[in-house]
Parts: sequence; C-alpha cells; structure tokens
Amino acid sequence: MPEITGVLPHSRAARAGVLEGDWLLEINGHPIRDVLDYRFRLADPTVTLKLHRGPDILEVTIHKGTYDDIGLEFGTPLMDKKHRCENGCLFCFIDQNPPGMRDTIYFKDDDSRLSFLHGNYVTLTNLHDEDIDRIIEMHISPVNVSVHATNPELRVKMMKNKRAGKVLDYLGRLAGAGITLRGQIVLCRGLNDGAELERSMRDLAAYWPAMDSVSVVPVGLTAHRHGLYPLEPFTPEECGAVIRQIERFNEAFGECHEAEDGGPARLFYASDEFYIKSGTPLPDNDFYSDYTQIDNGVGMLTSLIHEFGLALSMAEDDELAAVNRTVSVATGEAAYSTIAALAERLMSRCPGLTVRVYPVKNEFFGGQVTVTGLLTGGDILRQLAGEELGECLYLSRTTLRAEGDLFLDNMPPEALSEKLGVPLEFVDNDGGALFDALTGIEY
Repeated sequence: MPEITGVLPHSRAARAGVLEGDWLLEINGHPIRDVLDYRFRLADPTVTLKLHRGPDILEVTIHKGTYDDIGLEFGTPLMDKKHRCENGCLFCFIDQNPPGMRDTIYFKDDDSRLSFLHGNYVTLTNLHDEDIDRIIEMHISPVNVSVHATNPELRVKMMKNKRAGKVLDYLGRLAGAGITLRGQIVLCRGLNDGAELERSMRDLAAYWPAMDSVSVVPVGLTAHRHGLYPLEPFTPEECGAVIRQIERFNEAFGECHEAEDGGPARLFYASDEFYIKSGTPLPDNDFYSDYTQIDNGVGMLTSLIHEFGLALSMAEDDELAAVNRTVSVATGEAAYSTIAALAERLMSRCPGLTVRVYPVKNEFFGGQVTVTGLLTGGDILRQLAGEELGECLYLSRTTLRAEGDLFLDNMPPEALSEKLGVPLEFVDNDGGALFDALTGIEY
C-alpha cells in the first residue's frame, strides 16, 4: 500500500480530510498497489478511499469530474519501487558501462508500468498471468516489448532467463484483447540475424494490426565488454543487407495487408544507424507514417530534416537576412553529416550566419558508439577545447540526464561552459527547435 506524502492545499482530498502520512489501502473496494491501480480507479466520478491512519481504518468519499485529480502526492512516481530486470542479456548496454559512474546508471529496470507511462520497453519476463489480466482489464496500451527473437530457445539463450521463451505467449493474449503492441529487436550479429530475423518478422507479423510497428536496431557495443559474450559489430555491407531483408519482408507483407490510408501496410523498420553505416540514403518523411518508433532511433534524422525544412520554408527572407551571429553545434558522429548539411542549407539563406558543426568521437564508451545522446562532457571538452565556438555552443538535450543537471560522466553543464569559455544551450531533438536556436527566429 502506498503512503500519502502530501495533500495539495484546497484540493478535493484536503477538503475530505485526507492527511499527509495516511496510507491508501483501497479505492472503491479495489486494492491500490501502485500508480496504475491509482489512476485507473480514480477515473470514477465518485471515489471512496479506504485509509490507514495510525491504529485506525477510515473511509472518505469524494465526488469529482470523471478524470479530475484529487490532490494526493506519493513518495515516488510509481508509488512503489521500480521492478528490477531479472535477465542477463548477452547484449545488455548497462553491463558495458565503465566503472565509476553514478549508481542510477547501473540500475536495470524491466517495468511494464514504465512502458505505459514513459514508453520504456519491457521483456515480459517480470510479468505473470495476474499482471497480464490487469493490463487487459485496465486496457493499458500500448505495451512496448523487447522481443529480440521469437525462437523460444534462442530468446532464452540471449536473455539468460528460462522464462524468456514462455512469456512470448503473452503477446497473443494481449493482441487478442485489443492491446496495441510495439516491438523492438536488438539485432546481434550471428545470433538473431539472418534466418532468425526472418522467423521473428514472420511470427510478429501474425499479431498485426495489434502489433503496429517493430524496430530493428543494431546492438550497441562499447569498449568495456571485458568478460562479456563476444559480439561483433555489423559491417557496412551487412547493414545494407539487413535493410534489404527488412524491406523485402515489408513488400511481401504490404501485398497482403492494407494500411489505414489505403496503401500497403508496413510493419518493420530498420533504425537510422543501419542507413548511416551502410551509406544507404535515409527514407523520406512519408516512409515513417506516425513515427511510432522514433525513440528507438527509427526516423529520427528524417524527422529532424523534415521539421527543419518546414521551419525554414516559413521564414521570411528579410528575417533571415537580419540574422547576424556565429554559433556552434556539437553532435555525435552518427548525426554529424545531417546536422552539417542543415547548417549549410541555413547559411545559404542567411548571409550573416556562421554555424560551425563539430563531430565528437565517443572516447568514453568507445568508437562503436556514435549516437549524440551518449556523449559526455569530458569528450566534448577535450575535443572542442581551443576550437572557434562563437557566441554559443548548442548541444542536444539528450546528452543530459532527465533532471538536466549532469552529463553521463557527472560533469555539470556549468563546468563545461566555464572550461570552454562559451555559453551552452540545450536543444530538444526537433528540427524546428534547432532552427529557432541557430537563427533566433521563433515560429
């Protein structure tokens, strides 16, 4: 049962006499274990709270609008502890972190509630029949699932969990109940690629349209894999082959299934890394439909290009001509070519604007890690010290933890700014936001 750690003044709960320090037992006769129970049961227009206060059990009834909040606060967003991952995945990125980082970076979560609340991907190995029943009853949707392989024996091997194969049966139950599913396959060379990828795509396609998209992303490999399962990166040629394999499957799938817009349905998407490493041109904006897999790096660069282009097309020539500044951008190696091309495109319209784009090699994690979100303050400092940075250095907000106060290596942004001698500004992963930052023009 969760403890109530605060009651907002003048809220419905405060007027009903709920106190800080009360323990919430039930709402309308249903036990409350966590935030999902709480939000689901709170949707009723009349709620009766059973509370534990010292030695007493009491009830209060609150009348409200169907989706109105009642003003209670709890110690954690989940109202209890995160569920720790019980797997030992051969490809786990957290196992590849160097020592000496802050403790939270080493915590492995595998929590279905975070899938619903924040879009985290879960393996289903922490779930049991009663958890699936609750997801179905509450119609928690979408559920984001790290599948990796549909071959039960292979999934057990890759995840080092004897339940890993059996829990795949939950996909059928969830799909049959109308729960939207979104899949992820972390592709490991020599393990779940080739024929195994073909099998996984075929098996997951059987859940369409409940399974509305699946991302295929290459395994992330750092320089800190000592003692771990030997994995090798995909070569550029192999990355191109993965794209072609996925597209062949999509073409056959689209011949038999129709999307909502009447065109051929598309289910599987290769991440941007496969396109960048193989030198394959990025797909256009329409290819990604609703960008349901963008948080997995699927279509992120295409979206950036599209949004930036829209912002540039809306700008008036006289506004662009009035821009007069010199700024810089630091980015990971994967996005460098795209960011540099956008900067050149913008400068061709803004004669008074100079944008210097710097690719930062990820020495902290090793040269195989090229995404911007895993850059550290130390790498940025070492590689940009002495460079001409202009009046401001722009960085992606993804380089900071959620609180916005630290890079992965615990360096505060203020320290980096002071050592480089330039103000820092952090930009959301959005082409319009990048255009606004570089020009100072906002729409």
